[in-house]
Amino acid sequence: MRINILAFAIGVGFLQTRESLPGWPLVLAVLVSAPLLLPWLGRRRQQPVLRVLSALACALLGVAWAALLAGQRLQDRLPEELEGRDLQVVGVVAALPHRFERGERFEFEIESVESNDEPAARLPRRIMLSWYHGRQDDEWREALVVRAAERWRFTVRLKRPHGNANPHGFDYEAWLFERGVRATGYVRPRAVAQRLDDFVLTPAYAVERLRERIRSSFLAVLPEAPYVGILAALAIGDQQAISAEQWRLFRQTGVTHLMSISGLHVTMVAGLFAALIGRLWRRSERLMLWLPAPKAAIAAGWLAACGYSLLAGFAVPTQRTLYMLSVVALALWSGRNLGASRSLLLALLLVLLLDPWAVLSPGFWLSFAAVGLLFFAGSTRLGVERGWRAAIARWGATQWAVTVGTLPLLLLLFQQFSLVSPLANALAIPVVSFLIAPLALLFAIVPWPPLLYVGHWLLAALMDFLDLLARWPLWQQPAPPLAATLVALLGVVWLLLPRGFPARWLGLCLLLPALFWPAARPAPGDAWVDVLDVGQGLAVVVRTAEHALLYDTGPLYSAESDAGQRIVVPYLRATGVDRLDALIITHRDKDHSGGVAAVQEALPIARTLSSLPELPGERCVAGQAWEWDGVRFAVLHPQADDYRRKAAKTNNMSCVLRVENATGSVLLTSDIEARDEQALLARAPALLRSEVLLAPHHGSATSSTAEFVAAVGAREVIFPVGYRNRFRHPRPEVVERYAASRRWRSDSDGAIRIKLADTITVSAYRAEYRRYWQE
Repeated sequence: MRINILAFAIGVGFLQTRESLPGWPLVLAVLVSAPLLLPWLGRRRQQPVLRVLSALACALLGVAWAALLAGQRLQDRLPEELEGRDLQVVGVVAALPHRFERGERFEFEIESVESNDEPAARLPRRIMLSWYHGRQDDEWREALVVRAAERWRFTVRLKRPHGNANPHGFDYEAWLFERGVRATGYVRPRAVAQRLDDFVLTPAYAVERLRERIRSSFLAVLPEAPYVGILAALAIGDQQAISAEQWRLFRQTGVTHLMSISGLHVTMVAGLFAALIGRLWRRSERLMLWLPAPKAAIAAGWLAACGYSLLAGFAVPTQRTLYMLSVVALALWSGRNLGASRSLLLALLLVLLLDPWAVLSPGFWLSFAAVGLLFFAGSTRLGVERGWRAAIARWGATQWAVTVGTLPLLLLLFQQFSLVSPLANALAIPVVSFLIAPLALLFAIVPWPPLLYVGHWLLAALMDFLDLLARWPLWQQPAPPLAATLVALLGVVWLLLPRGFPARWLGLCLLLPALFWPAARPAPGDAWVDVLDVGQGLAVVVRTAEHALLYDTGPLYSAESDAGQRIVVPYLRATGVDRLDALIITHRDKDHSGGVAAVQEALPIARTLSSLPELPGERCVAGQAWEWDGVRFAVLHPQADDYRRKAAKTNNMSCVLRVENATGSVLLTSDIEARDEQALLARAPALLRSEVLLAPHHGSATSSTAEFVAAVGAREVIFPVGYRNRFRHPRPEVVERYAASRRWRSDSDGAIRIKLADTITVSAYRAEYRRYWQE
């Protein structure tokens, strides 16, 4: 059974790496034949060949099952011709709204479309909407605030799910697909927005309204408290009030998993309720005769876990925990001892049957790995020791197992881990799980303010302790290859074998490749230029054999989010860039300089060049030049005189950079416009000739004059643009001017890599990482 479940899981995971789904005839054939074949193979499992065939059949069944559910979900899509059109819809706010400055974001279940247009009637059922209230007065905004379970009529504009596509980056499209959200959009300002019903009664909507009331009660008791958002997250799973600085502290100390409703908290609640009901049940002879106390405790614990999971919004990580507990509870109720490995694998099977996209989540791998390691570490300890020394030893062994065991996955998925994580978790786990979380949950049930006061006081003390630990550095390194990660996982198993097992130190040797895998770098004389997909903005990473340069830092998305922290810094860390030899901020516009603060905080920077007088460093001036590892860099614009004259636009001060090796060159033009192009043509036409061009100003109609395009003569042209951006970049007439070049767009191609080597090659991330759910 164990091998067959693992084979099924491998099949499910394999499908999630495919560019397209298998044909329906093949899927149906496997779904019909495999269940008929497996019992026959199972009766003859002693024969090795048939055992292999059985595992292969289970793997094919996993592929077919995942393909069946994926095909059904793909049918619920937004017709392409409806993107960007005004549509009037009626539906229900299906989940707890997430509020931000001057607006809110919420999931919306469409009930009807008020249109006679046939394609409009085929809108996806579940969509994600943003509603920007703008600079209206507070009274007007309060009247339009949406609440969970309300029915509304909106005029909306929708687009297909789309996210930034970068190596080692967060796959927003996969996240939406797993949640069943098949379109995103926004409520049109100054259009129809009408609340039709205050409350739509269904079990799911009632839970969401309850969660919203609990959140309001938390904020009412502690309106200005710095950590009330964490308490709300522990009670109802709503993390929107946790600040970016608090998340940074949690990552720095390795306790992020504790600051939301995690599997540990659900299990803790189930255990507490089981122990309480079991103790009370034994006091009644009549109840004991009706149902044995152990079974009553199991049922109470499982019901408590269900209730807590619903209160948490039944998020995917919580679902996985509940499914795992359900398997264990069913086994205990039946009186059968399935064993740790069977229980874990049956939970894995249940998760993948209900949610085959769970394998796309890092939390899936980390949660199952952590539980498996705990089972493995517990089973390898020989003998039963008692006393406080033994308890401390078991606790230390548990911390050691989880810390070392999850290390390879953390390096592969996040390229970092906290050196102080064992110490931080040693205190944070018991304090949060057995004191703070129960107090927050108890307040959600019995809204007595002193419960919240005590919980916040304990949390404040814990945060002070974590702040001290956060001064220690994180271990950061390039992402190791999958092969090195698998070898490291084998090393973990070897290292955690029972004491006395010979040569356990070999496990540490198997960990070393993942810990010290060198980053891939260009050869001397070569350069890699990566145009990252940051939406409507620009961020370009240039690497040579021993140096790295960042050209712009991407846009500012919101008051607490920018491309620097979300895309640029993670990409630099994953590719092994731990310092910048040069940072160029081309001009003031927020779509180019929005992430500069995050980059400056994360990395040491040897040299900064910009056209911003307020930014410390040098001004970029035409004529500046340097050479790194056989690759030449030259600044072509602006001139020194341009700083003395007031430019008409900040775009006119954009720093233009030329990167050249023996084979050819790349011209990075930022947001220069027609007047700047003419100045470059008059001043240095020979330096403009390049094989690869970053199209000026994202392909705006104010740039890319015919004379400039002809002077550059690029074979490859890259347009860094956001998907369906409001500026409609690149303009069709501008794209037409580059008809002789091969054209790339970051919105449709994702991150684009240019390799200046013996030959010049250009490749796109979406083409290399194509998945079936991408529109």
